[in-house]
Amino acid sequence: MSSPNNTEQESFDELLLAIINKLEKQDFDFPPLPHIASRVLALTTGPDANASQLIWLIQQDPALTAKIFQTSSSAACGANRKIESLSQAVAWLGLNTVAGTAYALSVQSGVFDVRGYEQEIHELWTHALATGFYGRAIAVQIGKNEDSAFLCGLLHEIGKLLIVHTVNQSQRNAPVRIPWTAMLTLFKESSKEVGRQLAIAWEFPDPVKEAIHLYENHAYYKASSPKNSTVITNLAHHFATHFVDPETMSEDALRALLVVPVLQLTDEAMDDLLGLHDTILAQIETMLI
Repeated sequence: MSSPNNTEQESFDELLLAIINKLEKQDFDFPPLPHIASRVLALTTGPDANASQLIWLIQQDPALTAKIFQTSSSAACGANRKIESLSQAVAWLGLNTVAGTAYALSVQSGVFDVRGYEQEIHELWTHALATGFYGRAIAVQIGKNEDSAFLCGLLHEIGKLLIVHTVNQSQRNAPVRIPWTAMLTLFKESSKEVGRQLAIAWEFPDPVKEAIHLYENHAYYKASSPKNSTVITNLAHHFATHFVDPETMSEDALRALLVVPVLQLTDEAMDDLLGLHDTILAQIETMLI
């Protein structure tokens, strides 16, 4: 790619500054949730959530119903289970995991303006889904709430999607487009706060809000949720990074993370989690649009 000329560089700098100012002022254009995603989230975070209501809601969307079957069947395959109904899918995956799956599928369908960055967004969703599934598996290993861990992992970096959406809205008439390398800088500076604001606007459950804000580095010790979801999300994020790019996070580096003894995971438990690669890959492939 040729270097930008002075005019292009000036246009790029102006656009980037305008976007940074927008993010710093928290002047966000929160896109509305799809109807199904909004109803699913409200249902599963309410005090009267139950499987029959969730099944009825999902059945209103035949394409979504088919995807849920695919995902649950993929998850059950390794255990020689056969999923033949949505009620079996909910029983096998768990209420919030099915809800999170429905939510992820709905949100991928055009909620955010990601034009021009489709491949990169595909990679972001891959990492998010892997974090969700590894979070669920870690929770199973230590006897914690696996559904909450899945939802936290799935949504822990959703602020990045809103940043891409904000950039695209801002550069709609711009003569140059922001390259992905600049987008990564915006992520580093703003994604946690943007995600926190989006979690408030979309009324995410409290454990998810905490995971978004505190999962990185060692900030997880500040979390107040009794479900350990933020700590689990920290390790699940690293597992997802290893899943996507083992050179960035090697197996040895993964085992050496300080969060591993915090979660009291044995070497055998880590072996089991590392052995889930193919199963999680199959699950992710059914959920990417």
